[in-house]
Amino acid sequence: MTKKRIGILTSGGDCAGLNAAIRAVVHRSDLLGWETVGIIDGTAGLLRDPPEYRILTPNEFDGNIMRMGGTILGTTNKGNPFAFPMADGSVKDLSGRIVEGFKALNVDAVIGIGGDGSFAILKKLAQKGGINLVGIPKTIDNDIGMTESSIGFDTAVSVATEALDRLQPTAASHDRVMILEVMGRDAGHIAVSAGISGGADVILIPEIPYSVEHISAKIKQVKDSGRNFALIVVSEAVKTPKGEKIELTYSDGEKRYGGIGHYLSQRIAESTGSETRVTVLGHVQRGSSPTYNDRLLASAFGVKAVDLIKEGKFGRMVAWSNRQVIDVAIEDAIAAYQEVDLNGTLVQTARALGISFGD
Repeated sequence: MTKKRIGILTSGGDCAGLNAAIRAVVHRSDLLGWETVGIIDGTAGLLRDPPEYRILTPNEFDGNIMRMGGTILGTTNKGNPFAFPMADGSVKDLSGRIVEGFKALNVDAVIGIGGDGSFAILKKLAQKGGINLVGIPKTIDNDIGMTESSIGFDTAVSVATEALDRLQPTAASHDRVMILEVMGRDAGHIAVSAGISGGADVILIPEIPYSVEHISAKIKQVKDSGRNFALIVVSEAVKTPKGEKIELTYSDGEKRYGGIGHYLSQRIAESTGSETRVTVLGHVQRGSSPTYNDRLLASAFGVKAVDLIKEGKFGRMVAWSNRQVIDVAIEDAIAAYQEVDLNGTLVQTARALGISFGD
């Protein structure tokens, strides 16, 4: 029999736990007598001539590599290949070149590690090129459907919780309201989990409308109780009470979320007379060494992804459900976008603890 070749790539934003997933794929494939081809910089590596890749062997994937944040393969979160931005400002369909790149690698199947946006593109590429695709979910936002958890989320929450642990003593020392702005492109999972774990007084997420008046009332309640400080966690995607996005424009013209913490700081200070300070975690949440949970999850996902290839089950995404790894259709995972459940356990727990959502 001809030795199978499995391609693997990381796509979208980086996060902690990616290297643990790659390691699991390499070791499981090797035990089956298969070869693993690491595609460099995601689909961007396939646009190069020749496609950029390297053969991955178990010898380079010892235990140390799973302790590393980021991805050793590199990744990209720019440029939809079906409408790729060109230097002259136009867009061009380069999907055919990427399909050719996949075929040039002579792989039997491809494992894509990504989020819902990456999966939508990879699924379309797979359909166009007849590529056998298996997906592994990763996103610090934890908003991919059909899985209880994705690679990177646990570490991001751990970092945000530690930030609150560090902000609390200085808040108490200076009688301040500390605002922590965390990532969360469309969903507030990080803010809710870290806010509960870090003892926040107010949690603001995109899913729940709020008012500055209600936030100010909570801060007054805290001070009336005899405590001289308050902690607020806000997701970067939270809008103003009027529904306006707070974004920053970068040198390349791209707009990204950022600034809601400073927006709130000024208005809370005006409303309550409190001294406020803002901490924006940003990419600190992505770059940490992964927690044990992200390492375990990534390892289980990597093994399951290879086993799906062995079983000939393609167009599937591995997922975590009820303490087990299962597999679901990629299109179902993309369709079942996972926002914070307003009637779910975590929101109800927060409210029962007296935490305000500003509503």
